[in-house]
Amino acid sequence: MNKTREKQLEAFNKLLDVMDELREKCPWDRKQTNESLRTLTLEEVYELSDAILSQDHQEIKKELGDVMLHLVFYSKIASEQNQFDIADVLNSLTEKLIFRHPHIYGETKVESEKDVLENWEKLKLKEGNQSVLSGVPTSLPSIVKAYRIQDKVKGVGFEFENAQQVWDKIKEEIIEFETENNPIEKEKELGDVLFSIINYARFVGINPDDALAKTNQKFIDRFQKLEKLASEKGLEMGKIDLKTLDNLWNEAKKM
Repeated sequence: MNKTREKQLEAFNKLLDVMDELREKCPWDRKQTNESLRTLTLEEVYELSDAILSQDHQEIKKELGDVMLHLVFYSKIASEQNQFDIADVLNSLTEKLIFRHPHIYGETKVESEKDVLENWEKLKLKEGNQSVLSGVPTSLPSIVKAYRIQDKVKGVGFEFENAQQVWDKIKEEIIEFETENNPIEKEKELGDVLFSIINYARFVGINPDDALAKTNQKFIDRFQKLEKLASEKGLEMGKIDLKTLDNLWNEAKKM
């Protein structure tokens, strides 16, 4: 075993020891359940996402640690209930990875990433999944969920042949949205437009959730600059006419 792996195992063992001690001695840690940790875990994952989008490697390291703590925490709770422990989690994961990579650990031949993804979805069905889409979490944010749905059905061949076909589908859905007057049906048509745009982004290799997150941050940065400019000019937000706001916005963009 090389020194790096020894160091990694030593660090992981230390984390497990600390988790055992906190669970025994800390009133807060002792009180936690799977249910009480769930929303905190979601928060930590979103914080990791923010760090990744910011390309802040020190923050990524910190947030990965927070997520790792939660994984160990859930396993510790399960071991106390005689359900499973961290070794069971890791062994189960390793077995799954080996099974789903027959091109590495078996005789299957693949030529591309596309072949790997198609095999992955077929193997999941062999594991007992009733549907290709059964692994898509119900509570995923809508943009992420649409992306995952489209990516999964692609794995079994349900995919447009080229980007132009996907773009044509967007235009078709926009026309249907524009010509629909019933409010309930118009909402459905807007959903179809968004779903098609997400599909196009995925098809051309853009993660739509990442793209929108970056645009959101860009808007926040520019609007806060606009607010600063307004303050410097003695203008009060909420009492500025639209033309002046537009001029401030263009000035903020140049900054």
